[in-house]
Amino acid sequence: MTNAEGQPIPVIIDCDTGVDDALALLFAVRHPGLDVRAVTCVAGNTDVDGVVRNTLTVLELAGAPDIPVARGAGRPLIEPARSARHVHGEDGMGDIGLPAPTRAPADVDAVTLLRREILASPRPVTLIPTAPLTNIALLLRTHPEVTRNIERIVFMGGAVACGNATPVAEFNVWHDPEAAAIALTAGVPITMYGLDVFQRVVVPGADVRRLRASAEPGTRLAGDLLSHRPATPDVGADSEAGGIGDAGAVCSVVDPAGITTRLLPVEVSLAPGPTRGQTVVDRRPRPGESEIHDGLREQQLVDVALDVDVDRFVKLYLTTVEG
Repeated sequence: MTNAEGQPIPVIIDCDTGVDDALALLFAVRHPGLDVRAVTCVAGNTDVDGVVRNTLTVLELAGAPDIPVARGAGRPLIEPARSARHVHGEDGMGDIGLPAPTRAPADVDAVTLLRREILASPRPVTLIPTAPLTNIALLLRTHPEVTRNIERIVFMGGAVACGNATPVAEFNVWHDPEAAAIALTAGVPITMYGLDVFQRVVVPGADVRRLRASAEPGTRLAGDLLSHRPATPDVGADSEAGGIGDAGAVCSVVDPAGITTRLLPVEVSLAPGPTRGQTVVDRRPRPGESEIHDGLREQQLVDVALDVDVDRFVKLYLTTVEG
């Protein structure tokens, strides 16, 4: 996949590198149709300094070029940081004993790097946040001029049906709902790659075992990360099967035909209580009593991923990472 001019698509990944962000980075730097211009780091799966360390290590093991990596927000806009170490391990990377990186982060903060790389790109940039949207919200509020050179935001986050952080809220949006609300209303085209498709793209155990047996460090790392935890509670006997998670959002940039989307009104619940962080996706065919009596609220239209071609994305992921 390239853009209309046949050039690689310029992308910036904003991540909280735990297990599946690492899988996304491995894919992105190895796909010839993507030009990864920068990676920015934010607190989420683990603390932000751990995210920076993990990101640099993954890029190093992947044999990636010297892509600038910047440290971003250490906590959400309002809430305290709440990590997902119970999922991603104490180090955020499944505690598989990865080496410390020899690379160093950029000498600028994430928002500065985002602004610089977006405005310097000769073609509009696609932002791929696979993390809480704190850095993106700070960028859009501080430097709204960047929107003129952003092609689209494709973010891993949200859910139409069922959440994971709460019954209705997905972790990335729940971690910083205000940031998600800012990103969704910035006037930039946006695609929501949420839990409804995120949880379905699972690499079979046989493929995971093949990756783990590879002599190539990046390929082996992908296998080790995929085997870290079951992709879903019902993978059954195929205990080494692993979900590509965040990497699916990057796959959808390369191969947008692999997902089925609908342009739907979406808003983020900011109220305290059990719905905080929910992405309220309006799939009704017509307005209801609320709108009839109280009037229409302004809501952002978002391309919401409702279905995914699982086999297509698994094949794309494996071909790219092993390539």
